[in-house]
Amino acid sequence: MDYKNFSHHCLFGGDGFNYFRTATFFRENKNYKDAAPAGGYYVSGGDVEIYVQEAGPKNGVPIVFIHGFGAWSETWRKTLNALSAEGFHSYALDLSPFGFSEKIAKGDFSTASQAKRIIAVLNNLKLKEVILVGHSVGSRPTVEVALTNPDRIKALVLTDAALGFSANKEEIKFEQNHPAWWLKTFFAIRPLRNAVLATTMTNPLTSKKLLGSFVADQEVLTKQLLSVYQKPFIVKDSTNRLGDWLKVMSIDSDNTAGSDFNNFSKLNMPTLLVWGDKDTITPLWQGEKLEKLIPHAALSVISGLGHIPQIENPDEFNKVLLTFLQNNK
Repeated sequence: MDYKNFSHHCLFGGDGFNYFRTATFFRENKNYKDAAPAGGYYVSGGDVEIYVQEAGPKNGVPIVFIHGFGAWSETWRKTLNALSAEGFHSYALDLSPFGFSEKIAKGDFSTASQAKRIIAVLNNLKLKEVILVGHSVGSRPTVEVALTNPDRIKALVLTDAALGFSANKEEIKFEQNHPAWWLKTFFAIRPLRNAVLATTMTNPLTSKKLLGSFVADQEVLTKQLLSVYQKPFIVKDSTNRLGDWLKVMSIDSDNTAGSDFNNFSKLNMPTLLVWGDKDTITPLWQGEKLEKLIPHAALSVISGLGHIPQIENPDEFNKVLLTFLQNNK
């Protein structure tokens, strides 16, 4: 079949959802290992193989990075390079179903399971104590690791953390355990769910628009940066597994330690909270609440940035991060 003609016919002569859903079968055609960049390697996360990239001198203080929604280890590249130049040894993990880690069918993407995978990777890399950095929704398993294995975490960094606060800033409530009926209906209809995701979230044509809702300045979304985010789109089953992950993170009941915000008082390690003051995904008030909930937390606000400071202004983000790391290495 001539794919170009087929695409044109579906896009302009048929239903858009059907077109983009069908397009995923052509695009997502590589095994995760075959598609993975040569610069990384695989480490067992217990039930799933985790793709890892590292940088810096072997004797440097170990820093472990956990990405957020739609990202992967390479989106930390400028930070990895900056830390390497200062003598730190960084590890960036792809948490399944993102990036080039194994896409497990019927996998458990709960916060508890993701935290166990992080611990398994630390064990297999023989890292006894690390500084753990989590971004956005990746902060959920990051916090869970810190709560359940505090002896392994020397210091904690949360960047624009998406921990599930209710939209009502006057209350402290974990919103996920109170999902709306329409959200439950959407995730119950898998064909619809996957078609919508193929159209909006794993579609290279909409990457810029989607990422644009996370950043304050659209100019940072260069073709080079977009290509980094799009690179894993060729891995088999990416859209299906993303749907499974979204369901878990949106409507499934979560009774982990991190879902009870009262437990944040147990985070006794030095903690840095980094926030963009123009973040509309997890507004600044959430960082301000976290600063009050976590005993030794310090909030650093970066002016003019949105939800992804490490790509919006990596120099400023790295400056803030390095200051904290130098004081806590």
